[in-house]
Parts: sequence; structure tokens; C-alpha cells
Amino acid sequence: MKLSLDDTLSEPLQSQLTRQMRALILRSDMPPGSPVPSIRALAKSEQISIITVQRAYNNLEREGLIHSRRGKGFYVSVIRDNTRKSIAKKRLSENAEPLIRTANSEGLNVPEISGVIDGILRKIKIRQ
Repeated sequence: MKLSLDDTLSEPLQSQLTRQMRALILRSDMPPGSPVPSIRALAKSEQISIITVQRAYNNLEREGLIHSRRGKGFYVSVIRDNTRKSIAKKRLSENAEPLIRTANSEGLNVPEISGVIDGILRKIKIRQ
């Protein structure tokens, strides 16, 4: 599992871990039923606190993306394709709405906001 955690960012490590693992699961880079690294192993490999990993796993479990098996560890949950898309769309909406509201309150109108978003999509070359 390839993670890129950075303790110099303003985003807490727990949030970075949750976000990156969520992305791996939703993209099916971590297939359903596959084991998730143990809390201790991941904490050691990423050189972060066990509590940080435990909290991230709790977030992912609450979202239904992973589940635990008593005495066996954590595993990626089975998620239907339409549910994957629904989760991704919900997260996009939750994260984009405050930015769009701020842009609007700072004087940008809908076409201007759409233009900025289109420019970002072209810049980062989103896959079709």
C-alpha cells in the first residue's frame, strides 16, 4: 500500500491517512476482502502513532469501507460500484461547497466559478 503522509501539512496525519486509504479503496486499488495492514504494522511502517492509525481505521469503518474480524484484523468491505460513486460524489460535494460559497461571497458569479473549475480540470488532466 503506497501512502504519502506529510506531517508538515496543515491537514492532520489521521485525515491524510483516512483520505488516502479511502481513495485506494474507492479506486479498487485495495480490492474487497483484502486485508488491511494491522494498526501496529502501519504505524511502524509510516512512523506514526498507533492512535493515529486506530482513529483513521475507525473513520473508515464508520464509513463502511473496512470492517474488522475479531482476532483477525481489518479487511476491505464489499462495496457496490454505484455506492463507490455515491461516496465519491458526496465527498466532492462536502469539500467543494464551502469553497464555492466562499468564491461567491467574494464576488465571483456562476460562470466565473465554473470557468475556474474547468481550468483546474484541464490543468490536472482528469481522466475521462
